[in-house]
Amino acid sequence: MDGRPLTVLVAAAQEAEVLVLGSRGLGAMTGFLVGSVSQAVLAHAKRPVVVVRPGAWLDAHCLPASDGDAPRKHNDRPVVLGLDLSHPSTELLDHAFDAAAVRRAPLRVIHRWSMPPAFAFDPALLAPEVRDGMATSTATALADELRPWLDKYPEVRVEVDCSVGQPANQLVEASADASLVVVGRRIRRSAIGTHLGPVVHAVLHHATAPVAVVPHA
Repeated sequence: MDGRPLTVLVAAAQEAEVLVLGSRGLGAMTGFLVGSVSQAVLAHAKRPVVVVRPGAWLDAHCLPASDGDAPRKHNDRPVVLGLDLSHPSTELLDHAFDAAAVRRAPLRVIHRWSMPPAFAFDPALLAPEVRDGMATSTATALADELRPWLDKYPEVRVEVDCSVGQPANQLVEASADASLVVVGRRIRRSAIGTHLGPVVHAVLHHATAPVAVVPHA
């Protein structure tokens, strides 16, 4: 097609269920490159975009079955979802649960929460009962957020990982045995810049599994 790659790809994404992009490999220690065009597409596309690293794991058994095909085997490699409770999204949750359902794979939901800034450098200063109360309330909020999707996708086995820490590090680590990592990107009004956010940026550059970036309000 004739035209600027960014313009053509963003227009194609508008009419697609998902847009798939490749990346250039650099090696296990340095991650991989997401080029300027891909970053711009990720920042402007209004539909989910999947970035696939060279050599990414793929097994036909994890793909949806076609009519007349034998039933697919269960896939032990989970779909990993990074969920931010401060900005939950129906688009993000639906994409992750659907991806796990069609792969017949478990869904691992990772949520990381932070201590109050005054205690971030030394959590031991926070009274144990206060820390435990924060952990309980966060876990309850996460369960409430997931409940409608558990009802909608009863066939999906969900594993919840909720604790204090940095989400980017845990998502990159979890990508090692994942079939897909799903993260969200808030849609910005400004047309300037990439606006991918630090977590999405880190996952895109260091995850070993394919990464789906789902835009949401």
